[in-house]
Amino acid sequence: MENIKKNLFILGISCFYHDASAALLKDGEIVAAAEEERFTRKKHDVSFPIHAINFCLKQQNITIQDIDYVGFYEKPFLKFERVLHQHLEMFPLSFKTFLSSMPSWINEKLRVLRIIRKKLRYKKDVLFIEHHLAHAASTFLVSPFNKAAILTIDGVGEWTTTTYGIGDENDIHLMKEIIFPHSLGLLYSTITAYLGFKVNSHEYKVMGLAAYGNTNRSTNPYYKALQQVIDIKEDGSYKLNMDYFVYHYVDRMPSKKLCALLDGSIRKPAEELTQRHKDIAAGVQLILEDVIIKILNHVHKITKCNNLVFSGGVGLNSVFNGKILRNTQFKKIWMQP
Repeated sequence: MENIKKNLFILGISCFYHDASAALLKDGEIVAAAEEERFTRKKHDVSFPIHAINFCLKQQNITIQDIDYVGFYEKPFLKFERVLHQHLEMFPLSFKTFLSSMPSWINEKLRVLRIIRKKLRYKKDVLFIEHHLAHAASTFLVSPFNKAAILTIDGVGEWTTTTYGIGDENDIHLMKEIIFPHSLGLLYSTITAYLGFKVNSHEYKVMGLAAYGNTNRSTNPYYKALQQVIDIKEDGSYKLNMDYFVYHYVDRMPSKKLCALLDGSIRKPAEELTQRHKDIAAGVQLILEDVIIKILNHVHKITKCNNLVFSGGVGLNSVFNGKILRNTQFKKIWMQP
């Protein structure tokens, strides 16, 4: 009988985008995890998570030499392909943004393997996992379910922005995807920027602000206005009207056309929050819920599974998560705590 190694250690790493972190698995069980910001005191720290890694190793009283595999949360070259594609497609409008983004790609994002080996003095295998597969695994494999439907939605991974599938024991099969630039996460982040908040950081403020706005679909004018920027099909698949967005070619999210649609310019961070701002927040929250409910009803029909796990940045929208059981056929749900 083949000998199976005991104390198999896998170190997971995320960095160079937002919320750098590390997690340690021992024989398939999570035994330590931490965000780099906890040690550097830099909120949403993006740097290589050397402090978080050292913390994880210390928790098990091991060194980097005891690690069997290192896993990274995306495929950098596939992501770079998408970045090049979007800049070439929008050239020359994208030229300034392309130049400003290249240093971080050349110095960090495309050199992840070399950085891992150099900073950790690690010589064994490094595995690069597609971003949405990493999202799916991060929920399903630690959920209480042996079998579950899987939904992941965020801004964008390499190309994917939304995907669904099914998990069975330790197997994950992703069935369908929506790709960049069409993204629910980026729609929500665009409104986050429009309302004067920080993207990839303050989306939760928009979610909270929505509760103070008009949540009636028939009377909120901004809910009706935002329906013009997205085409939603019955199965939940969607396309954004890119005339209202500029994030695919400049380092800015709301366009002049979107500002006109929402009756005003981008709110300055120190500017007073008016009822109009609150209604806009409510409008984008309602749009988000419309789309995901349609997606989930379709996913339930396809998978015929009553358990659901939901991940990605949009999976953190706890206001919507509380409505899933009331508005879909799913009986049990699990998200990252």
